[in-house]
Amino acid sequence: MIIGSVTEDINIEKRVAITPEILKKYKSLDLEVYLSKNYANHLGIKDDEYKSQGATIAESNDEVISKSSALLQMNILNDENLSKLKNDQILVGVLNPYKNENKLKNITSKNIKFFSLELLPRITRAQSMDILSSQANLAGYKAVVDSFAYFQKAIPMMMTAAGTISAAKVLVVGAGVAGLQAIATAKRMGAIVFATDVRLASKEQVESLGGKFLIVEGSENLETEGGYAKEADEGFKKKQEQLLKETLKKIDIVICTALIPGKKAPLIIKKDMIDVMQSGSVIYDLAASQGGNAELTKVDEIVDNNGVKIMGEANILNKLPVSASNLYAKNMFNFISNLYDKEKKSFEFNLEDEIIEKTMVK
Repeated sequence: MIIGSVTEDINIEKRVAITPEILKKYKSLDLEVYLSKNYANHLGIKDDEYKSQGATIAESNDEVISKSSALLQMNILNDENLSKLKNDQILVGVLNPYKNENKLKNITSKNIKFFSLELLPRITRAQSMDILSSQANLAGYKAVVDSFAYFQKAIPMMMTAAGTISAAKVLVVGAGVAGLQAIATAKRMGAIVFATDVRLASKEQVESLGGKFLIVEGSENLETEGGYAKEADEGFKKKQEQLLKETLKKIDIVICTALIPGKKAPLIIKKDMIDVMQSGSVIYDLAASQGGNAELTKVDEIVDNNGVKIMGEANILNKLPVSASNLYAKNMFNFISNLYDKEKKSFEFNLEDEIIEKTMVK
């Protein structure tokens, strides 16, 4: 049985799905691995490193696709490579089926099995496969580092003979995995940190990291059974807006991390709120690629609103592609291990397995 992976369009995506370290584990499952030439050269990983672990380096993407039973990718294949998939092949990655519904429908006649890893259920058995958590951790960290580098003042409180410099005040919007990592990173660097989330269960986690949790008066817990945030009603949104507007007057840096799987990012920081912020403040919007949590966010642009800078990148993890690839490759291997039966030497689609049933794109 052969698994394969082709290089992503590195102008858009620098992460890879298979690393040399994880390749050894695939070999332990008796799986052969085919990779396209110069697969991870852009990460400083030469083909020889893969070869030394038993991979076959193909001369072209076509060869990888034609010989592989399963293709492991970061993102969905481009149209040209998608059209080359054969009957009964498997494609695993972050396929974003809501956005790419038409792409996937165009080739369903080939009986290809698609598995989209961002759809993994939040159950204990799936934790080692949870790509949203592993990648969000890094994103939360990097957003803080980048916004602090852009902010033109010191972050921690400093007491000097010339006077005292006050600590920067940071607001983290959304206390999921990315938000909690942002809180922890900002605290380690000496900032005073506030956080808000529609899930009341987040309060204890925020406070355990040294952050102050902002509670909307009369709020209820807006959390799905799967542990994700759900859409708030209009009454809650108005109360949240009032609280945030007052808070933002004294905030130096805002890190936006609020996302709802499969939907446009909730609009939380409106223009009138940005207008009350101090000149020199920074908003870093991790939700930019899904519409943004801040009203003025533009993807891959820095917007200046009366001295307040709003930053939003399409893919912040392109700045940490080696670390992100290492984690993603481990998540991917754990998923494939669950899908592959070593004794039968075949991929098994047991739809009574919640992991398989939830991730299979129908």
